[in-house]
Amino acid sequence: MMNMKTKNTIVNVICHIGLALLGFVWLIPIAWLIMHSFRGTPTGAFPSAIFPETWTLDNYIKLFTETHLFNYPRWFMNTLIVAIASCILTTILTLLTAYAFSRLRFKARKPLMNVILVLGMFPGFMSMFAIYYIFKGLGFLETGTLKQIALVMVYSGGAGLGFYMAKGFFDTIPKTIDEA
Repeated sequence: MMNMKTKNTIVNVICHIGLALLGFVWLIPIAWLIMHSFRGTPTGAFPSAIFPETWTLDNYIKLFTETHLFNYPRWFMNTLIVAIASCILTTILTLLTAYAFSRLRFKARKPLMNVILVLGMFPGFMSMFAIYYIFKGLGFLETGTLKQIALVMVYSGGAGLGFYMAKGFFDTIPKTIDEA
């Protein structure tokens, strides 16, 4: 008869083996896509060999240099600009909201926290049409730069709703540090 520690060890080993197998199965398609991107000769969508016969970087060179069909460098820069601006603005809004709700005691604090919690339960796509028509009416969908600003506003608009984790962190910091 095995003791409890031995049973727990066996269960842990089986769980880790299962997770390793699932991780391996999950990584197979990613590895296949990466290998497929390095294929030298185009063999169609379904090549006969798993591993490429010839390896080359030409596909990546074409991706960044031949912009007459797909302007990938511009797409990449647009995405990078929107992502960086959204991260900065979201971080600032989340930390300011969390700090205010953690440290300041005001009359509508609890009701506002409850309203924000309820609003956070609704998925963002529920307001998609309203946001689109608001931005269209304000002229944000006219040029590329205004579209980027609109995207940053949309991505950062709900940032204050996710402040609960940061508020919990601010609650653990003693108020005497603020006063010091």
